[in-house]
Amino acid sequence: MKVVLAYSGGLDTTVCIPLLREKYGFKEVITVTVDVGQPREEIKRAEERGRKYADKHYTVDARKEFVDFIFMAIKANAEYEGYVLGTAMARPIIAKKVVEIAKIEKANAVAHGCTGKGNDQLRFDNIFRQYNFKVIAPIRELNLTREWEIEYAKKHGIEVKVTKEKPYSIDENLWSRSIEGGSLEDPTFIPNEDIYEWTKDPEKVSKEPEIIKIDFEKGIPIALNDEKLEGFELISKLNAIAGEHGIGRTDMIEDRVLGLKTRENYEHPAATVLLLAHKDLEKLVLSRRELKFKKLVEEEWSELVYAGLVNDPLFDALNAFIDKTQERVTGWVKVKLYRGCATPVARYSENALYSKELSSFDSLMIDQKFAEGYSIFHGLQGRLYRREL
Repeated sequence: MKVVLAYSGGLDTTVCIPLLREKYGFKEVITVTVDVGQPREEIKRAEERGRKYADKHYTVDARKEFVDFIFMAIKANAEYEGYVLGTAMARPIIAKKVVEIAKIEKANAVAHGCTGKGNDQLRFDNIFRQYNFKVIAPIRELNLTREWEIEYAKKHGIEVKVTKEKPYSIDENLWSRSIEGGSLEDPTFIPNEDIYEWTKDPEKVSKEPEIIKIDFEKGIPIALNDEKLEGFELISKLNAIAGEHGIGRTDMIEDRVLGLKTRENYEHPAATVLLLAHKDLEKLVLSRRELKFKKLVEEEWSELVYAGLVNDPLFDALNAFIDKTQERVTGWVKVKLYRGCATPVARYSENALYSKELSSFDSLMIDQKFAEGYSIFHGLQGRLYRREL
């Protein structure tokens, strides 16, 4: 009996290794860590722990696939209730890579360390089941608590990074960093600065603003401050730059797929700036009706990704529409970074629908008297409705 485990190297997935042997009878447990842009030390730690506690370990580089997904998200202005979908986008990619290893290893099942209360279980399960693999979820199936896991890990000689005092569950990738659990589960609790790593305290950053320039081609960022960069490097650099200015923190009450409301904390400096700049450029080049309809598409796109339903046929149809709108989203945006705030301050595109000659108060290209005919009919039904009898 052989099982392949999606492995982050954290508490949940590490205690799954002995649990899969003891409670499920698997003779061989194989761990798979998928690189989606998390810190190199985290990848190295997962590799070391996987080789130490499991029978075999794989590390799979999926950074290119993840960046491609990020580009899709930028074009879709993707966010769910204010969350930029970092973890949600990574899970289907990780699940698919785990399935690929499971096929190579001819495994009997695949496993993950998700709880029965979150969204990740759904994201993993959906992809795993698409490929007809039996799914094992020890934390969910055995109804385990974080406190029980800590004690269990200690009994099995597993090094535990989290403590009862700081039992945070942290997930990082190129696009975002999520922090949840422990005292953060109390909505009245004000988080300490020590939960943040990507962003400086906005009250302690430089008092000097910084203006950066981002170039887009068909909705995709291609250059930062006039330096052409590949996606991974551009996002990494922008994470560092924007994080220095304290930009990209989200503290929110989030509605999970199951209906549970949870308190979530995120860091996403580059995502904040890129989404802001992309939306600003779209306003310059897309028509009013395109923008209005695209908001509906964006909301549906984001909800599908949040729920892990990227294999739904609707997802492909939404992307087809989005890609069509992005054909003209080429140009640049300048964004001012200052003490936790990012503000678009200038933008340009050869495809702009804006015309200074038509809009300027000093222009005579349009005779202002022409607007009077339109004005006569504007609001006509409302006036008829409210006329005095």
